[in-house]
Amino acid sequence: MSVNVSIPTILRTYTDGAKRVEAEGSTLADLITDLDARHPGLGDRLLDAGQLRRFVNVYKNDEDVRFLGGLETPLVDGDAVTVLPAVAGG
Repeated sequence: MSVNVSIPTILRTYTDGAKRVEAEGSTLADLITDLDARHPGLGDRLLDAGQLRRFVNVYKNDEDVRFLGGLETPLVDGDAVTVLPAVAGG
């Protein structure tokens, strides 16, 4: 099963500059494990103490995974996952 993952500019150092990468997993947790295996260090930027980092937003097919089951959000072949860091400023 292949899932397309959009990577924000700030995390592209982990993907050799790639805007989009493919990974596999039946849940978001599995996908992040696979992403980290393919792109070492990326998992640490997405997770903190086994949970999604507070200021990292993840979307499955344009829906916030926090409302779909968090790390247990199911994924199927062809899904699109987007990682977006929260932006703050003043």
